[in-house]
Amino acid sequence: MGLSFALHAELAKEHDGKNRWGYRETNCGQVVIKGRAMTEKTEKKEGGESLQKRSAAAISKLKSARIPQDLDWIEPDLMRAYESMSGPGETAQVHPYLFTTSMAKLAQEKGAEIILAQVTDIARPKGKVESVTYTEKASGESRTMPASDVIVAAGPWTKAVLPEAPISAMRAHSVVIRPTRPVSAYALFTNIEVPANFSPAKKSRPTVATPEIYARPDDTVYACGEGDKEVPLPKTSAEVEVNPTYIQDIIDQVGSVSNVLRDGQVTARQACYLPNCTGPGGPLVGLTHDKGLYIASGHTCWGIQNGPGTGKVMSEFVFEGKAKSANIGSLDPRNLL
Repeated sequence: MGLSFALHAELAKEHDGKNRWGYRETNCGQVVIKGRAMTEKTEKKEGGESLQKRSAAAISKLKSARIPQDLDWIEPDLMRAYESMSGPGETAQVHPYLFTTSMAKLAQEKGAEIILAQVTDIARPKGKVESVTYTEKASGESRTMPASDVIVAAGPWTKAVLPEAPISAMRAHSVVIRPTRPVSAYALFTNIEVPANFSPAKKSRPTVATPEIYARPDDTVYACGEGDKEVPLPKTSAEVEVNPTYIQDIIDQVGSVSNVLRDGQVTARQACYLPNCTGPGGPLVGLTHDKGLYIASGHTCWGIQNGPGTGKVMSEFVFEGKAKSANIGSLDPRNLL
């Protein structure tokens, strides 16, 4: 992780990551919070709008509980505990879509060709990569490209490309909320005590919810919930099914601890699949048993964090024969393939 964290900082500095993909350093902490039923309110309103102000008593409560004063978008009366995991210089964030598309564009500027297609076969007769067959997204035509080196970095779809890969898929839901006012830069791992009357429309609720909440520099907040395996991985990302109940759970959970989130605008309701390694350890990064065939998958939710480091060592495998920037022997795919 250290290699990748440093590379993120280098890339942001070199290519204006602050403005291009929302790179910034943040605080990071674990919080225990008592949730409210969605009918409860803690701040008075005038003219139908929340005042969004902190009283001296509220600030005093934050101080006595050793809660950072700038974490003022979580209701102080509900905070039970806060533990700092890291601060600026030790934690940073990027916008995943903007980061990955920016990396693709930068690669194109250096001469890389990007083909939007679905791989259907990797030919490897006699244990050596020979070609890749794919179906173009635009035309629907099948084409075969000669290849000497192939890196399979297909995330949860890795098994569809490389059937022997011990990679499974887990769905995760998330929302993006535009709060009623800007919030401070925190990544929060929460433990929310859900009340019995949390949501009257739903008869059974967990007693504890653990959404992760990330404030973004574009004045939005990203929140994700727990994973599930109820719906099998579809053939393409465009076919990912979003469960509205799970989405509402996340909205209710974060809204139960923050008025600025509860009264904010939900701008995205979405789901994705995470690639999990089904064997011990993971991710899998390196050469397979077939010459010229590499795998870089199984990063779970840490794919964005470990993306730059993974890319660097994979380039070293291809061009220098081995990884030099990090000791990744424990991630050798041949241990599980």
